[in-house]
Amino acid sequence: MTSIAGATVARYMTRTPHTVAAEQPLARAHEMMAKYNIRHLPVLHGGKLLGVVSNRDLYFVETMKDVNPAEVTIEEAMTNEPYIVESGTALAEVAATMAERHIGCAIVTEDDHVVGIFTTVDALRAVSEAAK
Repeated sequence: MTSIAGATVARYMTRTPHTVAAEQPLARAHEMMAKYNIRHLPVLHGGKLLGVVSNRDLYFVETMKDVNPAEVTIEEAMTNEPYIVESGTALAEVAATMAERHIGCAIVTEDDHVVGIFTTVDALRAVSEAAK
């Protein structure tokens, strides 16, 4: 068995994640998620993190009456207060917080710059490694 005790989120995060601009249409987020087979996109404006948009967020907004994915912006669908952690945060702490809050990702930063994303898929990869 491989130990993950003491590991930081940086060890398992997806580095340099795909991001999307807040002013882009929902259709752009759909396109990126399908192309890269991902479910979460950090949302930036001028290089600064504003939020995160998930495939669930897109679905929720698009089921509302008269919503056109080519016209509605990502900013209107995103989560404004994503779970943000520093790259040196303990993996156990991040996983516990995500489980407690029922959230699918943590945005990983260094000096206020997005350097990664840690998702439930990354958590499962860590568990799989530990079980070997």
